[in-house]
Amino acid sequence: MDIPSYTPEEANKLPELPGVYKYFNDNSQLIYVGKAKSLKKRVSSYFNKSTGLNFKTRKMVREVRRIEVTIVDSESDALHLENSLIKQYQPKYNILLKDDKTFPYICVTNERFPRIISTRRVIQGAGAYYGPYSSVRAMNNILTLIRSLYQLRTCKYNLSEENIRSRKFKVCLEYHIKNCQGPCEGLQAETEYLRDIEQAVSILKGKLGIPRNYFHNKMALHAEKLEFEKAEYFKTKLLLLDKFQAKTVVVNQKIEDADVFTLVADEKTAYVNFLKVIHGAIVQTLTIEVKKRLDEEPEDILPILIVELRKRFNSQSKEVITHIELGESIDGASILIPKIGDKRKLIEMSLKNALFYKKEKLNQVKEKREDRVLRSLRQELNLQQTPRHIECFDNSNIQGTNPVASMVCFKNGKPAKKEYRHYNIKTVTGPDDFASMNEVVGRRYKRLTEEAKDLPNLIVIDGGKGQLNAACDALQELGLYGKIPIIGIAKRLEEIYFPEDPYPLHIDKKSEALMLIQRIRDEAHRFAITFHRQKRSNATFTNQLEEIEGIGPGTAKKLYQQIGPISKIKMASLPELSAIIGESKALKVIRALQPETKKET
Repeated sequence: MDIPSYTPEEANKLPELPGVYKYFNDNSQLIYVGKAKSLKKRVSSYFNKSTGLNFKTRKMVREVRRIEVTIVDSESDALHLENSLIKQYQPKYNILLKDDKTFPYICVTNERFPRIISTRRVIQGAGAYYGPYSSVRAMNNILTLIRSLYQLRTCKYNLSEENIRSRKFKVCLEYHIKNCQGPCEGLQAETEYLRDIEQAVSILKGKLGIPRNYFHNKMALHAEKLEFEKAEYFKTKLLLLDKFQAKTVVVNQKIEDADVFTLVADEKTAYVNFLKVIHGAIVQTLTIEVKKRLDEEPEDILPILIVELRKRFNSQSKEVITHIELGESIDGASILIPKIGDKRKLIEMSLKNALFYKKEKLNQVKEKREDRVLRSLRQELNLQQTPRHIECFDNSNIQGTNPVASMVCFKNGKPAKKEYRHYNIKTVTGPDDFASMNEVVGRRYKRLTEEAKDLPNLIVIDGGKGQLNAACDALQELGLYGKIPIIGIAKRLEEIYFPEDPYPLHIDKKSEALMLIQRIRDEAHRFAITFHRQKRSNATFTNQLEEIEGIGPGTAKKLYQQIGPISKIKMASLPELSAIIGESKALKVIRALQPETKKET
């Protein structure tokens, strides 16, 4: 049977019943799933409003070409169906819900002499599963407690009556170190083993009172019989149980079973915390991050997450405690918004967890964006401090003509372009990269020292050992050698050279630290090349003008500064040129550069 569909213009024809609506674009792609107490009112509100919708929602509405609806019996059913459809299709305008495949479980296997094992796979009929647990650590704490209290087998033998009777198996090391009582050889009765399993299951369910009473009674019984060693044995187990229970947060034992949910959000993200309370103790806690797609309100996001998390953790609690008015039931569980008392303290505790998680996430993003690469660079180069201020030098010349150099500055891993500097080489004749590097490094740090400005945390030299040694000589003359870390990077193999070390450092080509050094080096090279081309262009322009009779270097410089390159000079009019260099010289320039105007002038 075909599902009835509507156009946006037909939204008023929808029934006033609870259900789920689906929006499709012109490619028949599902782009949004929503639930409604009244389909007609909810869907119409998208298309009848000219104001009140945020930008993202208006963008989605413009894409809608077809609407499908599914009618259900109640708003709670609509919530479940919505959650299922979002997980199945992941529409681009719905909040993103991740699946629970990575959560660990504890399984009590469905076999004679059951085993208690950890697993991430739920196999129907393989046993009874408890969890999932919010972390491996939480699960392992419970497994460690159970294995400390009870001597349960870990082997995978098929312990059928026939196999045990025929002595098919031999006890292993676990028996000899007293972690197992040897049911494989019939050394432990099945009823005794199942009693231990039953108590272990009580612990898995959070009902610690059952094993506690058992160990206490056993201890008292043996003490009464003056069997003090046996009494001590059960006392030790009782202490282990008490120690484990002391680590759990006990709120109020009158709070039987409850699920606590709180949410904090910013413009792009919501953070939802879940606390599971059993017999007054918090036995599960989890905070998840949800990306918002349409600037959803908390009351829109939280019901979906409550359904999802309760399903993940197999919760049967009849009470959901939250701080947000939801206006609907969840799985038949009552919803409570406490104002005072222990349940309000649970809300405050949950909110603290959500806020802490949000803060940590924001700190991670900040660290990732600004500090991670610099921290990696510090580790790779074995620096004393994080290189937040890096300066890099490069030379540029072609056959010794117009030699120049550049210095670029990066602060906190980003270009600080106001700090960039160009250098004309003044003391070197011919193509001598080493001497040029020595000159510009000496000039740069002599000036910084004289002006008492901050020195960099790292100097990078574009070149190998020769350029690096020349830069180090300049630092030695200034008394700065050894005070500022300095390295050279050779282009061919991207090798990192250190002063006084004949062997280069090879950093992983995919390393973010190397990528940052390369980026800084490439920026210095670009800056030097640009300056060198500009000088060559200026020199070409000046030479061409100076070849004109009566035009000297001073006149050529004026034209260059006030009009620009030779192409613009050729297009300039007589009045424009005359205003700068006088009519007589202007006529000479025009006759030389604009032959077609000679006859006219």
